Amino acid sequence: MSSLFSAHGLALKKIRRLPRSIAFSTVLGALALMHAVHAADVPLTLARAQRLAIERSRQLAAQDYAATASRELAVAAAQLPDPVLKVGIDNLPVNGQDRFSATNDFMTMRRIGVTQEITRADKRQLRAARFQREADKAVVEKTATVAAIERDAALAWFERYYAEAMAAVIAEQGAQARLEIQAAEGAYRAGRGNQADVFAARSALAGFDDRASDIERRIRNGKTMLARWIGAAADLPLAAKPATDAIRLEPASLDSQLLHHPDIAVLVKREEIAETEAQLARANKKSDWSMELAFQQRGPAFSNMVSLGVSIPLQWDQKNRQDRELSSKLALVEQAKAERDEMLRSHVAETRAMIDEWQSDRERHARYERELLPLANDRTQAVIAAYRGAKASLADVLAARRNEIDVRIQALQLATDTDRLWAKINFLFPTDEADAHAAMLKHKDTK
Repeated sequence: MSSLFSAHGLALKKIRRLPRSIAFSTVLGALALMHAVHAADVPLTLARAQRLAIERSRQLAAQDYAATASRELAVAAAQLPDPVLKVGIDNLPVNGQDRFSATNDFMTMRRIGVTQEITRADKRQLRAARFQREADKAVVEKTATVAAIERDAALAWFERYYAEAMAAVIAEQGAQARLEIQAAEGAYRAGRGNQADVFAARSALAGFDDRASDIERRIRNGKTMLARWIGAAADLPLAAKPATDAIRLEPASLDSQLLHHPDIAVLVKREEIAETEAQLARANKKSDWSMELAFQQRGPAFSNMVSLGVSIPLQWDQKNRQDRELSSKLALVEQAKAERDEMLRSHVAETRAMIDEWQSDRERHARYERELLPLANDRTQAVIAAYRGAKASLADVLAARRNEIDVRIQALQLATDTDRLWAKINFLFPTDEADAHAAMLKHKDTK
């Protein structure tokens, strides 16, 4: 550390001798480099991995664009339709001495006019509201995407974390196996052991190496999946595992909490869109009028004219057109409500099952820590002591070690499954939204 400070001081002395502008740029570059080196040395926590995944996601930007597009369409839909310019010649002769003359015949008129559809204000407001609902749905879908990113990044982080923990256990047992090979070979050369013990020890080491290769594959897969979310930061060393002994959800009030689940919120917005479309279909039962104003120019000897007209669509078959359209939109509203209710029931059942499984796995893992792991270790130590006292064979020692490593790997796999369930439960909601919701529930309970 002292050499680092001395080098830093020497660099500053050299920088002071440079021109001011160059020295300032050099200092900024040096500070940026030191910050980058420091950031690279910081272990990757679960929370930091989730933040990086959210910052790196392009899906969130895509949903922002979708919301912006819908808001722009909402403004456009609230306007009147564009007027239509009409230009033409009426009553142009095509034969006789005045054929193709636009001025000789008193009936020939050069016409220019404009037509404007007068869309009712309530229809325009409903069309705008429909696109605004689409924008709201995009915002809610973004919330659901944030929750999914946090969940999947956490699953990838835990997968790598426990794969590395398993690799450490295998490496430790592999080192013990190498010592046992040396001991078996020494005993065989001294005439105190047999060659079968040497082969058994080598076979055990080969088994450990094979398991180590499989665990290394899991580590590489874990890094690959983590890199899918956070890029090059996936190669950083992992920090300690966060506390996973509590979840944000209250099993007793699961139904009310999941009412605000992002997936349910998306269906609620879809239902609102369907209701708006039904209101628009009901408004369409009243026709929109169109008005036309035209100026007709005739020959110099004749008077010019102005025409004014109104066009009114005749809804002469409402029961088979407008009424059918309204019935269709109302059916879509009921469909959206039914899908929302069904998804809520499904989410409640799945979440309750995950909570039960998580609690059961926690109890099982506690049993491993409290009973099975100590018992496996005590058995191994007892067999080793018996082997040293010539009361057990090397095969017994290897069998005890295999049993111990199996128990330790089983405990780690159980811990992996437990923490993966914790991540799936804890990140049903985005972190910020879940914390706010939990605080709101706590405030209600206090009141």
